[in-house]
Amino acid sequence: MNILAVDGKVEKGKLLKEILIPVVGGMVTGMVATKNAKEIYSKLKKPAYAPPSWVFPVVWTGLYATMGLANYRISLKKKPTSTANALYDIQLGLNFLWSFLFFRWGLRGAAFAEIALLLGMITLTTYQYFQKDKIAGRLMIPYVAWVAYAMGLNYGVWRLNG
Repeated sequence: MNILAVDGKVEKGKLLKEILIPVVGGMVTGMVATKNAKEIYSKLKKPAYAPPSWVFPVVWTGLYATMGLANYRISLKKKPTSTANALYDIQLGLNFLWSFLFFRWGLRGAAFAEIALLLGMITLTTYQYFQKDKIAGRLMIPYVAWVAYAMGLNYGVWRLNG
């Protein structure tokens, strides 16, 4: 099975664009919002299940690529919906906002509320994607799982650091 082919076709330019938007957006957000994230993260009290800081950019790069691939698949469907498109855009914006709330502005409680909303939007996006394309829906599952884990981590850090 070729996950790049949708209804028998591959549009390389569109594929590249749909993957680069979240990957580059995440990198830029990371550079701006989390400039001192490693230092900040190292000073925070963390729950026992917190990973080392190097895990985050590795995981996020993969997740951004897979969500971009999922969105590419949806965009090539004969009847893409404005609902699926809007949900994807909203969740991506919320995703980028979280880094500012948590790291740049130190608003751990607001970041927790926001990540809960983000998880809901990702779940709705995933549901919409499953309705249109099973592969696109499956590509979103690791993202849902990671953000659920990140939400628990955010909560733990918030509670431990006041």
